[in-house]
Amino acid sequence: MLLPLRRIALSHQGLTTARPFGKSRQATLAVLERLGYIQIDTLAVIERAHHHTLWTRIPDYQPDHLHQLVRERRAFEYWSHAASYLPMRDYRFVLPQMAAIKRGESPYSTEVDEKYLRHVSERIRNEGPLKARHFKSATTKQGKWWNWKPAKRALEKLFMQGNLMITRRDGMEKVYDLSERVLPQDTNTREPSLMEFAEYLLNTSLSAHGFTTLKQLTHLRSGLALRKALNTLLQEKIAAREIRKFTIECMPPVYAPPDIFEMKLRQPTNNVRLLSPFDNAIIHRDRMQQLFAFDYRLECYTPKAKRQIGYFCLPILYQDNLIGRVDCKAHRKTGHFELIHLHLESTKIDLDHFMFHFSKTVQRFSKFNHCHTITASKVTPKKLTSSIKKLFF
Repeated sequence: MLLPLRRIALSHQGLTTARPFGKSRQATLAVLERLGYIQIDTLAVIERAHHHTLWTRIPDYQPDHLHQLVRERRAFEYWSHAASYLPMRDYRFVLPQMAAIKRGESPYSTEVDEKYLRHVSERIRNEGPLKARHFKSATTKQGKWWNWKPAKRALEKLFMQGNLMITRRDGMEKVYDLSERVLPQDTNTREPSLMEFAEYLLNTSLSAHGFTTLKQLTHLRSGLALRKALNTLLQEKIAAREIRKFTIECMPPVYAPPDIFEMKLRQPTNNVRLLSPFDNAIIHRDRMQQLFAFDYRLECYTPKAKRQIGYFCLPILYQDNLIGRVDCKAHRKTGHFELIHLHLESTKIDLDHFMFHFSKTVQRFSKFNHCHTITASKVTPKKLTSSIKKLFF
């Protein structure tokens, strides 16, 4: 049952067919609503993670598609398990975290002097949207105690507790405005009950993956009360025959619709995807290991001498399995895309078929990264080096 489960997960993630969500901006919103969030990351070795994750599912995706959704108030930024874009329809489900931060009950709560919070709020109210750097040279009558660091902390505090929102980004610079000026008028701002929040987590996980586990539902969400609510909800759904608990080898108990294994899913044939390390399909590393028997670690945080593959390795999805990883870098000044280290871990595949479609994917990805030449510097196993290098000359 593990192979069908893997295909179900990939299908729900939109990683098995060419255009599962359609095209351009509407497809971007469809992906966001299906997956529940897109993680933001600042690393720019290649195109940033949030754009990469969307491009993987939308062939004609361009970064402005996401930016336009934010401008149109159909998407917003907040902290999910990490900094993320979320669909505006789900705004009310971040309210419990905002309230907890404001009360000082969250791990993300920080102490900031009220005078800084008032000063930042007043400037934004009077001057309009501002960036952190707009506070760098500010002073007050009390002297030069006001500088960028407390301003930055105040901005983030006000953002995390819901007083400010990020109205846009200029590059990666956040532009803050009052939430009351950003939220659409018809936004539901009623804080959900604990059971409503539990149901939101369950529905979002089932939408994104087709199935879920208790550990996945509570990923980076602490609190005995939430865990009890989720357990109660799961038992109610099972009793109502809306979901079923499955026992599958190598997996913790799996919760899914009763007919989940009746889905007719074909094996994708020409499917080659280079996945962002922060892609929704693989961000839960335990789940990734269980589904694909693929041990993955992002090595940019590992000292160079201890790296085994490379600084920023992308898992390679081929058909319905993860078969290797590739360390990439976009040299934007020269327009050159480098495969620093291509590492294939499974050679029990049709190599000619894989390499043909791999080269097509890399060529598309290179263009997305504004590069026009490609080279492969290192290949494992070595016997494939000449074959791989010929693909890009």
